[in-house]
Amino acid sequence: MKLAGDARLYVNGAGLWSQRLPGWERARGILAGLETAPVEDAPRPAPQLLPPNERRRAPDTVAVALEAALAACRGAEVSPASLPSVFTSMYGDLAITDYMCATLASTPTQVSPTRFHNSVHNAAAGYWTIAAECTRPYTALSAGEHSFGAGLLETCVQAWSGDEDVLLVAYDIDARGPLAAVAPSRHLLAAALVVSPRRGAQALARFDLELVAGRQVVASRARPENAALVAGNSSEACLPLMEALALGGSRRISCLAGPSLALGIDLQAV
Repeated sequence: MKLAGDARLYVNGAGLWSQRLPGWERARGILAGLETAPVEDAPRPAPQLLPPNERRRAPDTVAVALEAALAACRGAEVSPASLPSVFTSMYGDLAITDYMCATLASTPTQVSPTRFHNSVHNAAAGYWTIAAECTRPYTALSAGEHSFGAGLLETCVQAWSGDEDVLLVAYDIDARGPLAAVAPSRHLLAAALVVSPRRGAQALARFDLELVAGRQVVASRARPENAALVAGNSSEACLPLMEALALGGSRRISCLAGPSLALGIDLQAV
């Protein structure tokens, strides 16, 4: 089922950051097989949108999410302050969640107020809107292992219904402590897209979106050598789409947005 008849959307900008794919420009060559991934993990990014003291204190989720989001906006040549946004994460900040649980269990009166306010699931979205001086609405969501697909669907619906550019940011980080056994996630990863009903000057691709329902829906997979670069992160479902953008040409990929719902994405480089 086509989501909106013959409606077509564009990816006008992209951002990607992980320890083995440090930035979209570098990642684009690596995912396309034109460059070699770095042997050593890159250090955590310091998003330029934040003032220096905030860059140092920001949790990992905020650092990677804002780094990818700003890169996507710059690639699309749009102001971060102008865009509604969708932030999607399976687990949010697992490091702070582990700290909160451990502290509440041992010394509950010593919970850090700063870490407490960073523990909420929409912390990255909040930092983004404050740092970008953005008063447009944002959505922060989680849909378990289908969080990236659900976030992409929400972004496309908002872009169609509002007839405007919408920023998508997907991110997850390392699990810590006992939580790692029940909420497994490895490394740092964030991906961002500026989705628009109109082709931008620096557009990467146009695409049509189809909803595919049924128990047998299957997600596309990235090339094994690329998948290994982000393997184990809870947002790794973003990689087949990011790889398709890097490879260019005409491609169809499938992304799960629920237990029995997939997004069929017909992508064409522009």
